[in-house]
Amino acid sequence: MTERTELSPAHGPPVLTAPPVATAQRRILTVLVLSQVLSGAGLAAGITVGALLAEEMLGSTGTAGLPSALFTGGSAFGAVAVGRLCQRWGRRPGLALGYGVGALGSLGVVVAAATADAVLLFVSLTVYGAGTATNLMARYAGADLAAPERRGRAVSTVLMATTLGAVAGPLLVTATGEVAHGWGIPRLAGPFALATVAFAAAAVLLGTLLRPDPLRLARTLADAAALADAAVQADADPAPSTPARPDRRRLLAGTSVMVTGQLAMIAIMTMTPVHMRAHGHSTGAAGLVIALHVAAMFLPSPLTGILVDRAGRLPVAAASGVTLCAAGAVAALAPAHSVPALATALVLLGLGWNFGLISGTALVTDALPAATRARTQGLLDVALAVAGASGGLSSGVVVVAGGFPLLALAGGALALAVVPVLALTVRRPRPLPAAPEGSP
Repeated sequence: MTERTELSPAHGPPVLTAPPVATAQRRILTVLVLSQVLSGAGLAAGITVGALLAEEMLGSTGTAGLPSALFTGGSAFGAVAVGRLCQRWGRRPGLALGYGVGALGSLGVVVAAATADAVLLFVSLTVYGAGTATNLMARYAGADLAAPERRGRAVSTVLMATTLGAVAGPLLVTATGEVAHGWGIPRLAGPFALATVAFAAAAVLLGTLLRPDPLRLARTLADAAALADAAVQADADPAPSTPARPDRRRLLAGTSVMVTGQLAMIAIMTMTPVHMRAHGHSTGAAGLVIALHVAAMFLPSPLTGILVDRAGRLPVAAASGVTLCAAGAVAALAPAHSVPALATALVLLGLGWNFGLISGTALVTDALPAATRARTQGLLDVALAVAGASGGLSSGVVVVAGGFPLLALAGGALALAVVPVLALTVRRPRPLPAAPEGSP
């Protein structure tokens, strides 16, 4: 952020200089990193065993995609609520409440599994979705105070922090299952017990330590900078970090790459454990494949952030579509008995999602003014949640109708379709012809 000279009270509120903002950003990223490590474990519970738990309780592979649809659908409501709370009160109360609700939903899943209550399971998975929505929305908090040329790296830092918990969660399926069995509840409820503790701890951490609030400080800086520029009659910044109006083209490009990537990733990922268990693989083997997938979703984030900032948002967004298409092809062609082949497909799936989420988030943040940023980001994450719910809900039906390879190919083809969409959205409109001389 460019350093500015502080104004006297006669000119209005002082403009914070670069060093205090940089210090605040470092503190904010540290707190976000710690909370993401915790919440990552909660996020992994639904990814790893949600479909298996539903299949076990309902006795039907066709409904195995329902949990993914429910908690991603629930994340749509969570994204709206958290976005509105952040818009009105700031990131701290919005994110803390979102994780708290996610913890409540996780606890409900445990109770539902213990009592074999399918209705409670469905309701709790929907509430659990608020935690998954909050986990993703935290990335915006990392970008609020970041300079435009460092936004990709700021987002990637927050996503990278999710890796530890998100990878540990699937690897702890067996251990948490044994703990759950010792409590007299189904083993597959164990990861959701871990999610209850993880989401609750993240809520407490953010509620107490996320100070200063990044979004509120970003608004203060934007308002003060505008006042300072007006006071000294400074020229407009040629590359403003906070646009006066939304850039619709960048907004559409960022939304497109995130939504298509989310739909393809959720659909293929949801049915992979079911596909593996149907061909004789153990729950531990499925957990390992999902752990590698989740690692690929978050672990490459630092490199992706650098690529987004240096190579550009749009090339990385296009790479997302190509990588997801490759993931679908590998998953479709992988022998069902081969864990390495399926793991390779799921790693590519996670990597393509990572490319799309970071480049899309940077595009969206670039396009939005600070005054309306949180509300619009919440609405965009609703589109992400709806895409994920659609992918999860349709995945079981497609597998029953045409098999796992058909699902994988369809998901990859859909993701690749974002490439021509990106080309169209960034194409500049033709200038209007000049009016004849003397015309009004």
